[in-house]
Amino acid sequence: MTTLITGGAGLLGAEIVHLLLERQEKDIIVVDLVSIPERLSNVTDRIEYLRIDLGNTDAVLKVVHKVRPRTIYHLGAMLGGACDEAYSQALRVNALGTFYILEAARRFGVSQVLFASSVATYGMDLQEKILTDISLQRPVSFYGVTKLFGEGVGLFFKRRFGIDFRGIRYPSIVGPGVNLRVGGVVSYTSAIIEESAKGAPYTVMVDPDTRIPIVYVRDAARAIVELAKAPAEKIKTVNYLIDGIKPTPTASELAGMVKRKIPEARIDFQPDQKWAPILKMLSLPIDDSRAREEWGWLPEYDYDRMIQDMLRFCGSHEC
Repeated sequence: MTTLITGGAGLLGAEIVHLLLERQEKDIIVVDLVSIPERLSNVTDRIEYLRIDLGNTDAVLKVVHKVRPRTIYHLGAMLGGACDEAYSQALRVNALGTFYILEAARRFGVSQVLFASSVATYGMDLQEKILTDISLQRPVSFYGVTKLFGEGVGLFFKRRFGIDFRGIRYPSIVGPGVNLRVGGVVSYTSAIIEESAKGAPYTVMVDPDTRIPIVYVRDAARAIVELAKAPAEKIKTVNYLIDGIKPTPTASELAGMVKRKIPEARIDFQPDQKWAPILKMLSLPIDDSRAREEWGWLPEYDYDRMIQDMLRFCGSHEC
C-alpha cells in the first residue's frame, strides 16, 4: 500500500511522514524540490525521496506511473505572499500541479487524494461573522485563488471519475522552521515562539488584539491522516475547515504565554496596516463542526502543550 506525499519536506509534509512511520506504514515516497530534506534527515533510510517539479506534467505523470500509490497526500505548493509576487509560477505549481496530480491519479488508478487547502480561499464579501464550510469563497490573495481551484478540480475528479478526493482548509499552522518571507503576516504565530526560544527579539507586525485561529503542526498532520482513514460513507462535505484549541488567543495573549515560559523574551508590536484587509478575514472564528461530526476531528494540543513542544524541539534542533 504505497503512499506518495508531495511537498513532503515541508513543515506539514514532514510531520505527516513521521506520523505515518510511527503508525508502522511502509512504502512511503516523498517528492519535493529541495535537494537536502533537513526535516526528514532522521528517516531517510525508511523512505524514498525524489526531487520533482509539480509544474512539470511529464515528471508528475512519470512518478505516479512508476510508484502506483494507493494514496496521495498532495501538500506541495508555493506559499502565502510569494504567490502574489510570482503569480505565473504559482499558477503553474499550485493550480496546474494539482490538476496534474489528479489527472495522474485518474490515469494510473490511485484510489485516494488528500489535499491541503487553506482558509485563504475565503476573503471578500463575507456577510457572516464566523467561517463555515459553506461560507462564500472569494479569495483576496493569489495563493487563495490557487487553493480554491484545487478544491474545485478535486470535486470534479471525484464526481466524474470516482477518485476519493478529500481536503482540509487549514488555518495558520504553528510549527518550527516556518519561512517568514513566504508565510506572510500570520507567521507570527510560529515565530513569536521560535525567535524567543533562540533568544532573539521579535517584532509582531499585527495589532496586539489580533486573533488568528491556529492549529499546531502535530494536530494538523494527524487531522489529514485521520481524514484519509475515515469511512467513505462518513465523508459528505469533502473539503473541511478545522480549528485548534479554543478560545483562540490574541497576539498579545500568545506573547504572554511565551513570556511565562521564557521570561526574558523580547517581544514588541509594530502593526503594518497594509495587512488589515486580509487580517480582518483571517481573524474570523472557525466553525469546524462538520469535521467533528463527520470524521471525529478533535485537536489534542492546547496552547501550553504546543508552546512546550516547540521549545523542546528548539532545544534539540537548530531552529
